[in-house]
Amino acid sequence: MKRVRSAAALVAAGALAAGALTAAGAPASAATKGPDDSRTGAPTVAAPGAAESTPETTEVTAAAAKKVDCAKVKCVALTFDDGPGKHTKRLLDDLRKAKVPATFFILGQNVGGNRALVKRMAAEGHELANHTWSHPQLTQLSDAAVRSQISRTNKAIKAASGVTPRLMRPPYGATNARVGRAVGMPQIMWSVDTLDWKYRDVARNVRVGVNTPRKGDIVLFHDIHSTTVAAIPKVVAGLKKRGFTLVTVSQLYAGKKLKPGGLYYKR
Repeated sequence: MKRVRSAAALVAAGALAAGALTAAGAPASAATKGPDDSRTGAPTVAAPGAAESTPETTEVTAAAAKKVDCAKVKCVALTFDDGPGKHTKRLLDDLRKAKVPATFFILGQNVGGNRALVKRMAAEGHELANHTWSHPQLTQLSDAAVRSQISRTNKAIKAASGVTPRLMRPPYGATNARVGRAVGMPQIMWSVDTLDWKYRDVARNVRVGVNTPRKGDIVLFHDIHSTTVAAIPKVVAGLKKRGFTLVTVSQLYAGKKLKPGGLYYKR
C-alpha cells in the first residue's frame, strides 16, 4: 500500500491536539497509551451491521474455538493493521505453525484482491475487524462518509469470509465522540505501539514485541511490512516463554460488554 505513514501520523496528531479526543478525555494518539476503559464496567462488541443500526451493548464472545478466561490467564492480543497485503500469507503460515490466533484490522479496499486470504483468516480462527475502507482520518469526514467507510468494509469482509466484523479501529487512532456515534461499533485502540511502521527493523520489532507487553495488553503491528512479519515467530515464541496466552481481541474481552463507539485500549 502506498502511503507515507509518518506524514499521515503527523497530520493525525495535529488534529487530535486540536480536539479529537477519546471518550475518556485522552488524545487518541498512536504513540500514547490510553486508559483502560473496561474499568468503568462496559467493554462491548457491536453486532453485525453496526454502522446501520447501533445496539446499546453486545456481550463479547470468543472469536476462535479455544475459550480462555483472560481474567485469570495472562493474555495478550496481537493485532495487525492495514492488510491484507503481499506479506500476509507468510504471517498466516507462521501463526498457524505457532497455533496462535490474532486480530486483523482490515482495509476494505484491500479485500478484493485478497479474498482467499481473508477467507483463510476466518477459517483458521483469527478475528476479522474493520479498519475502514481507505484509511482516512475519520475526524475530517462527515457522519455519512464515516458510515460509508465502515459499512462498505463490513460488506466486503462478509462477502469474502462469511463473517461480519464486530470491532473496528480508527486509522491513526483519530476519533472523537461524533465519530464514535457514526461508527456504531466498539473502537479498539492499543496499549502497546511497536512503531513497526516507523522503524523497519526486525530485531527492534522482536525486542519491543516480546519485552513490552503486560497482562491484558493489545499490541499494534502492521502486516504490510516485511520486517514486521519476519519478526512475528520470535515475538510469539518470546511471549509464550514469558507465560502469555495469545488471544484475539474478542477473546481478551470475553464475558465483558463493549459499547458501540466506546474506546478500548487493554483489558
